[in-house]
Amino acid sequence: MMKTKLPIWKRTFGLAAIIGAATIGSLEPANGSGLLIADGGFGGVLEIKEHDVSVTINNGIAVTEVHQVFRNTEQRIVEALYTFPVPNGASVSNFSMIINGQEMTGEVVEKKRAREIYESYKVTKRDPGLLEQIDFKSFELRVFPIAPGAEQDIKVTYCQQLDFDHDNATYVYPLATTTRTNIDQTTKSRFSFTLDVKSEIPLVGVSSPSHGEDFVISSHTDKYSRASLEVKEGDLSKDVVVHLDTERPRTGVDLITSKQNGEDGYFMLTMTAGKELEEYGAGMDYVFVVDISGSMANDGKLGLSRRIVDSFVGALGADDRFEVMTFNTMPNTQFEKLSEVNPDTKKLTSEFLESQRAKGGTVLRPAILTAYKYKADDRPLNVVVLSDGMTETKEQSELLKLINEAPGSTRVFCIGLGNEVNRPMLKQLAEGAGGLAAFVSQQDDFSRQSQAFRRKLMRPVASDVSIKINGLETYDVTPRDLPDLYYGSPLRIYGRYKGSGVAKIDLKAEIMGQSIQQAFDANLPESNNENPEIERMWAFNRVQELSNEMRLGGDKESIVGQIVNLCEGYSIVSEYASFIVLENDAEYKRWAIDRRNATRVKRDNIAREALKRELEGLRNDSIAGLGPQDPNAINTQQGVDLASTPANRTLPPSVSNGNNINWANQGNNQSRSPSTGGGGAIDPITGMIAAGLAGAAAWAARRKNRSL
Repeated sequence: MMKTKLPIWKRTFGLAAIIGAATIGSLEPANGSGLLIADGGFGGVLEIKEHDVSVTINNGIAVTEVHQVFRNTEQRIVEALYTFPVPNGASVSNFSMIINGQEMTGEVVEKKRAREIYESYKVTKRDPGLLEQIDFKSFELRVFPIAPGAEQDIKVTYCQQLDFDHDNATYVYPLATTTRTNIDQTTKSRFSFTLDVKSEIPLVGVSSPSHGEDFVISSHTDKYSRASLEVKEGDLSKDVVVHLDTERPRTGVDLITSKQNGEDGYFMLTMTAGKELEEYGAGMDYVFVVDISGSMANDGKLGLSRRIVDSFVGALGADDRFEVMTFNTMPNTQFEKLSEVNPDTKKLTSEFLESQRAKGGTVLRPAILTAYKYKADDRPLNVVVLSDGMTETKEQSELLKLINEAPGSTRVFCIGLGNEVNRPMLKQLAEGAGGLAAFVSQQDDFSRQSQAFRRKLMRPVASDVSIKINGLETYDVTPRDLPDLYYGSPLRIYGRYKGSGVAKIDLKAEIMGQSIQQAFDANLPESNNENPEIERMWAFNRVQELSNEMRLGGDKESIVGQIVNLCEGYSIVSEYASFIVLENDAEYKRWAIDRRNATRVKRDNIAREALKRELEGLRNDSIAGLGPQDPNAINTQQGVDLASTPANRTLPPSVSNGNNINWANQGNNQSRSPSTGGGGAIDPITGMIAAGLAGAAAWAARRKNRSL
């Protein structure tokens, strides 16, 4: 039977599986992850020769580069199509192919035009590649033609904000996504994964709850660690999750910039609430709203919901109250009231959720309205939605408008489950209701994540946050409406600026009814080439903001035009613009496609190579004291004396984190680097912010306690 020969893959290997991540045998089910369809729809046998993933985390932004080499084992030309999930907050920033021995960098053009160009080359059997975002959760990559016995190299790079939770961060490399059933989920080819993390806040631990036994962790300094794994027959059914633990940061504000000479600059400002801003409050009320629609049957998402709620309820305090509700097209409540937290209610909750089955459609609006009814006059209410967000498209606009109907002191929090999840919609829903959105991998530590999320719910440190930059012209700041600042959840702002010099940053916020105001100076430089990623991250966040407007019913034609302009200008993929790789520069010229991304990639590579040299120097330092100490020993690669101690050695020029907050006006002339994106490095100025916020919180807490 030919059915056993069809190489149709079940699992997308994260963004890492852009071209497969598996060897496919002709006489057995497909091994690995990704959906492959060959020319004419008759299948095609590919052999993955290399699959390497390199991740670098710096300034709170993770840059992931995936390199794959695969070979067509058939005696005919095939077209390969691969699907893969979108990592949380990821912006694809480069797609390239090796064509005729030369790496050709792709360019982003409007989606329909990119597809037309790609299809035109198929007629002549020439070398195009196409990378499209299909919807809010998945990408497709097409390569044609793959000649008989030929090999093909593919590279894809994407950037994303790292998810921080006060003293720890989580990096997730998504693998688990169902596209076909009954497929072997292992690979016979090599899978390697290397993660380098540089942090201005000392690292106290790096670990992996998903692949702990496979990883080798090297802590070279307290501010630089490397995690790596390499396996031949890897399990492609689960995500790669890496935890980064840092020392407890205090409240701080970090600012990094990117600016080319003669052009307007970009900035990323991050504000973090530290431990000194813990809220001192009484119990709170929780309504857990659990999606049991048909889509929750995929990838064990309903089982994941049960474990998260069990863990979350187990972490509630004695003064808390809770209710559990399931929904598909209609809500179904458990207790019909808010119940105390005790062994009996915990057991009943587990039994109630265990009895639920995933079926039916998804209509979230009635469930949210029902949850609002649990609001008590004297206690805040937290509505926690656990869902994949696959609600009806026509309902999304109404649902997002529903956030304005929430009773006072009510916040909505959304927990997205798995990789096939409507992250943009859940994030917009939660933040619009004053809450937060989190996205959970099945391979993560549920207890850790539940405790971390509960800390956020209990400690909304500051509301009505306003941050303004005066003294220099800034524009296109995103988000325009700042969310509340939560303990353990950094607030990030991206924007553009004109000119250069010292600007004054004014911070206003309200903490438990107490208004505070702080101001500090920051240097916005004339030139900074060390953080090019934030330019794309600014554009990506602007695209997300425009998409939010469209979901609320904005002028689609006008908004799509703005999105396409941003995508083409900054070389990022969206549902309206795609990457196209052509055979040579002459072909780009023939189609009148500017080589914007090729120019941008050259700049990116210079900064990344500088960072790599710095990290290599740190690795050399960490091994300098190992083995016999020959005073004449020389590292021929670096030309440095390995016999010298790390304290005495002069490192290669490091990549600074940018020209940041200026401490000189506070009597401290020492230059400082910021923390790794929201770590909250303490200093004289942010120390004032910490003192102001903490003082306001303590005053409000004392006032609350006296009133009880």
